[in-house]
Amino acid sequence: MPVLQAVLFDNDGTLVDTHDLLLDSFRHATRSVLGEAIPDARLMAKVGQPLAVQMWDFTDDADVHDELLRVYRAYNESVHDDRISLFPGTREALERMRDAGMTLGVVTSKMHRLAAHGLDVLGIAELFDCVVGADDCERHKPDPDPVTLGARLIGADPARCAYVGDSPFDIQAGNAAGMLTAAVTWGMFDEGVLRAENPGLMCGDFGGLARILIERGR
Repeated sequence: MPVLQAVLFDNDGTLVDTHDLLLDSFRHATRSVLGEAIPDARLMAKVGQPLAVQMWDFTDDADVHDELLRVYRAYNESVHDDRISLFPGTREALERMRDAGMTLGVVTSKMHRLAAHGLDVLGIAELFDCVVGADDCERHKPDPDPVTLGARLIGADPARCAYVGDSPFDIQAGNAAGMLTAAVTWGMFDEGVLRAENPGLMCGDFGGLARILIERGR
C-alpha cells in the first residue's frame, strides 16, 4: 500500500450534516412543482450525484426538470446557512491530518460556489487546498474524473490519495481512480449499501478515520 500524501473528502453527509436541509429542499420542490408528496427514500436515493441528474428521476419533461431545479435551489439557498453543521469531531480530525503533513481537498457533486460558501460559513475552508464542484467537471461521480481532478489540483498521485465519502457513488469514483476509499457511516446511506461497493475502509467516527489515515501516511 503506497504511503498516503493527501485526503479528499465528499462534502454533504461526510464533512457537513445537510441531511434535513436536502430532504426538506426536495420535499418543497416536488410538492410545489409536481403537486405530489414523493416518498422520502425515493427523494434521497441518489444524493451524492449532481442535483440536475437527480431531478430526472422525478420527470421526463425538460421544462419541469428545470423548474424543479429552480425551486429547489431557491429554497435551499434561502435557508442554507442556518441548516448546515459539522459532524462531531470534524474540525479536530481535519486539523490533526493537516498537522501530520497531509494535504486535504473537497470533491463534491454540489455546485462549487455553494460548497465553498458552506465550508467558509462553518469555518473550515482554510483547511483545504482545493474544492472541486459539479460545475468543474463534465463527468460526475461515480465517474472518477472529479476525484482525479482533485488529486491533480493538489499535485498528488491518485495512488497516494484517499477519498472519503458517505455514498456508493463516492466509493465507486474513488475505487475507479485507484485511491484508497473510506466509507463513513454517519452520512446519508446505510452501512450495507456502502459495504457492497468494497471500500478500503469503513469508519464510524471522524476521530477513528483520522487515526487510520494518519497511520497510512507514515
